[in-house]
Amino acid sequence: MARKNLPPSARQRRLGTELRRLREQADLSVTRAAALLGFSQPQVSSIETGRFAVSADRVRAMARSYTCADEAHIDALAEMTGGRTRGWWEEYREILPPDTLDLAELEHHATALRTAAVIHLPGLLQTRPHAHAVISDVVPALSPPDVEHRVSYRIKRQAVLHGEEPTPLTAIVHEAALHMGFGGPDVARAQLKNLLDMSEREHITLLVIPFGAGTFPSSGQGIHYMSGTAPALDTVQLDTDHGSAFLDTQPQLAKYRTILDRMEGCSLEPAKSRDLIRRIAADI
Repeated sequence: MARKNLPPSARQRRLGTELRRLREQADLSVTRAAALLGFSQPQVSSIETGRFAVSADRVRAMARSYTCADEAHIDALAEMTGGRTRGWWEEYREILPPDTLDLAELEHHATALRTAAVIHLPGLLQTRPHAHAVISDVVPALSPPDVEHRVSYRIKRQAVLHGEEPTPLTAIVHEAALHMGFGGPDVARAQLKNLLDMSEREHITLLVIPFGAGTFPSSGQGIHYMSGTAPALDTVQLDTDHGSAFLDTQPQLAKYRTILDRMEGCSLEPAKSRDLIRRIAADI
């Protein structure tokens, strides 16, 4: 599909949202902003909805017109220009839902990742057989080709954890997820071994919340926190039965940072987390 026909990605929409926030903070209407910038009103509106690609120089000009003095924030916004990144996820453009591809693009650009899961293990740490077992059991049922597409997509997402400059990951996992046994004993043992192997990597911190930890916030949903090149550009992704929900307002980001901090506070330290995983694996 030609680039001009692609709908705006979450990253493009986020750039537009941030430019709109800067305009509103400067107390400028779309009409006034267009006059200051020498744009038409439709151009400003299209930029703010992510439908119109904008250059780094134009972003800097808009920030100056909106009297933004945060150079780090302006630099981070300028880095988000240039249209949609033509990453590996584009091969799934006609196969998977758009919000699925948005997640891969956001992970690709994130400077750090924090994820929390209670029943299901984080997708970034799943083995292929484990992912296949989980995805095969969704409702409504998927066809075998659709299952394979989703499994391969999930495994390819894990590229951010490999290579010369892997993205730092902190993964919080409840003990319940370690006992689920998706795919049967052999798959479960291999999955737990993979968790242990990945947790030994310098850029990965795996923390387990034990059954005895008691209550903790957001115990019923998975949380995926992606750090941007500036704190104001962070994004939270929540898994729902109807797809992904992306949150990016400052109150929302602050809320989920607090939730993840509290979940980490309920967790065992990394060495004790690995010991618990080994004990569970030995009992399978």
